[in-house]
Amino acid sequence: MLEVQQLAKRYGEVTVFRDVSLQVAAGEFVAIVGESGVGKSTLLNCMAGLDHWDEGRILVDGTDLSTLDDEARALLRRRELGFVFQAFHVLPHLDVAQNVGLPLLLLQRPDAARVQAMLEAVGLSGLGARLPQELSGGQLQRVAIARALVHRPRLLLADEPTGNLDPATAARVLEVLRSQARASGAALVLVTHSASAAGLADRVLRLQADGIRG
Repeated sequence: MLEVQQLAKRYGEVTVFRDVSLQVAAGEFVAIVGESGVGKSTLLNCMAGLDHWDEGRILVDGTDLSTLDDEARALLRRRELGFVFQAFHVLPHLDVAQNVGLPLLLLQRPDAARVQAMLEAVGLSGLGARLPQELSGGQLQRVAIARALVHRPRLLLADEPTGNLDPATAARVLEVLRSQARASGAALVLVTHSASAAGLADRVLRLQADGIRG
């Protein structure tokens, strides 16, 4: 599903990381850990085609992202990717159901039944008409997970999705993320500082400046 080959990222003369290679199969959950500043979020953004890299290739379901222009990358993200951010990034002027259904709307495939099914799956049944400011942090993160999965992406990327949550809420959110990704067959890549979060993964990889280690 996802293949990263000999990836390198530099800012001017400073190398963030190099020689990063990994594969993630459909339905697999891989956690990436590493020291602060080593470039974990940058690597995740490269996987999503949101950031540029200096060497190597990234293939999503066989498509080489380096061969795509910005518009084509955006279309691929819209169809094939789901992204869960640490800061939720829900839209405050849309209610919960509208936030979750936004990817389907952008794909011109509105599906109220699918939105309701995702809200039930993440434990937010009955909250679709609420605005984001009426929800807790844990509920907002579950909205973000439902939104990332509603269009049935092939690849799900999560950047410290429990960083703003207390441990008990974080554990519940991670279980929802893992179970829903597995149910949909999505490849899941999680970037985290949390040992407990990484412990839920099928594999844990450690990013270093000179590559990535299993």
